[in-house]
Amino acid sequence: MSSIFGTLFRISSWGESHGKGIGVVIDGCPPLLPLTAEDVQVALDRRRPGQSTITTPRSEKDTVQILSGVFEGKTTGTPISMAVFNEDQRSSDYSEMKEKFRPSHADFTYQEKYGIRDFAGGGRSSARETIARVAAGAVAEKILLQGAGVEIRAFIRSVHDVEAPADLPFPDRESVEATPVRCPDAATAERMIAKIKQVRDKGDSVGGVVECRVRGLPTGWGDPVFDRIEADLAKAMLSLPATKGFEVGSGFAGTLLRGSEHNDPFEMRDGKVRTSSNRSGGVQGGITNGEELVFRIAFKPTATVRKNQKTVSSGGEDTELAAKGRHDPCVVPRAIPIVEAMTALVLVDHAMRHHAQTGTFGEFAAE
Repeated sequence: MSSIFGTLFRISSWGESHGKGIGVVIDGCPPLLPLTAEDVQVALDRRRPGQSTITTPRSEKDTVQILSGVFEGKTTGTPISMAVFNEDQRSSDYSEMKEKFRPSHADFTYQEKYGIRDFAGGGRSSARETIARVAAGAVAEKILLQGAGVEIRAFIRSVHDVEAPADLPFPDRESVEATPVRCPDAATAERMIAKIKQVRDKGDSVGGVVECRVRGLPTGWGDPVFDRIEADLAKAMLSLPATKGFEVGSGFAGTLLRGSEHNDPFEMRDGKVRTSSNRSGGVQGGITNGEELVFRIAFKPTATVRKNQKTVSSGGEDTELAAKGRHDPCVVPRAIPIVEAMTALVLVDHAMRHHAQTGTFGEFAAE
């Protein structure tokens, strides 16, 4: 089972949802980056459960400990190991799942592949594994911001059939975090929250779409053919639990346009080659073009619902299951910091690869 991600900036994720804890080892972080546990904790606090009435009530502080790779507040260039220890496991909630496969979960496929599975919370298939990604992403995001001035913002574009306005500007983090649903448009956020509560009260769930934008990217990051920026982003995003789709720029809607309508014309602006539109989403030929990077990820409805559903037992018998446990009626609000983390991990890796090839990247800002 591969739990390693990245080429030059590499992370190794470990731990289970109801085990001792979750953690990550970062290999390839440059030395002298100012880094404290508080830098990482800010990101983890945005991901942790129990934040509002529309998320799982599981109570976890998700307090991070940096075990290695930092000395006197700065990275040393050696592997950085971080751990978060679980505090509020209720494995008894999953006793029925020991014998019954949860519909649309990884229970059946894990059992078939490995011949064994951690039925308590799903083990490695649980979204709690994303603690490791968010912790590592916080480090990557700091490198990008200080080294190249790159800003990453994700927000909810839609929940079920409730969609935010198409012309939203690049949001500040405060407007995203202003509501528990993390949509920067306040009016839309209210309708999204109402939709989530409505299905939650019926023991059901809904999905949605996350949009992520990145500004400050220089031209030239990424490679043609196999290591295209959008290809690596797609892999990163589709590795997240509950994801079902990825699109960049105009995405699938672009198929309704003709080439003359879809092309982004070039123009000179402030002494630089720019595009007057951005249907490419900031990437052309797999390489960043200096425009805002824009992509979207589709998240399915949470698979664990309280309604009775048909399933099969591990003994091959038809049965029914109404899942227990504490779960999000909509995973999309808590996905925001995870999407930002995976974006940062992809981009910092490409930044380092670009630097290795061309010798240009940036310097850390003095603090």
